[in-house]
Amino acid sequence: MTFSVSGRCERTGMFGIAVSSSSPSVAARCAHVRAGVGAVSTQNVTDPSLGPKGLDLMAAGLSAEAALERLVAEAAHIEYRQLALVDKAGRTAAYSGAKTLGTYATACGNGVVAAGNMLTSTAIPQTMVEAFEATKGAHLGDRLIAAMRAAVAAGGEEGPVHSMGLVMVDKVSWNVADLRIDWTESDPIEECAALWARWRGDMDAYVMRALNPTQAPSYGVPGDL
Repeated sequence: MTFSVSGRCERTGMFGIAVSSSSPSVAARCAHVRAGVGAVSTQNVTDPSLGPKGLDLMAAGLSAEAALERLVAEAAHIEYRQLALVDKAGRTAAYSGAKTLGTYATACGNGVVAAGNMLTSTAIPQTMVEAFEATKGAHLGDRLIAAMRAAVAAGGEEGPVHSMGLVMVDKVSWNVADLRIDWTESDPIEECAALWARWRGDMDAYVMRALNPTQAPSYGVPGDL
């Protein structure tokens, strides 16, 4: 019921995940990122605790592959889980348990990993990886959106999707982007893409507001000096 792309920007060191599903509020359960550490997408019959656990393992120095091996060896009910990891060096790893739903697949590339279940085709994750790699040099958010659009163009899920999230981290401890379409009867990928286009121009300014308010720009709204 879910497809995702997790990536690292080799130019900035940013990490991000874009994920969409037929179920509501997909990003709240599936997308986990940490500045300077990596990204973990945990999906299918989701265990959200595997995201922070995977990030902790990579923060302790394990590669994406080694962290995945530990998760698979130690997690309960791992046969129901689908996982995708990117570490700080851009190394990737992916896993699909034997009880992953429907047509499923994963694909790894240079600093990018895609995973999906209940898909129309096993080729979709590879299509997402190729779209991400083809946009090298663009902003990480734009590359993640491009991969999601490529998934939809290639057939996406078997049924309609209703939610999407886009999360990214940079050099600060919080998510610099945490954009969510938690439910829509329309197109969550395009709604999230529009939200990203709106947020992108303000994102750095809101980081500046936290780090140095005296240098933060005024937005000209009533009451803003």
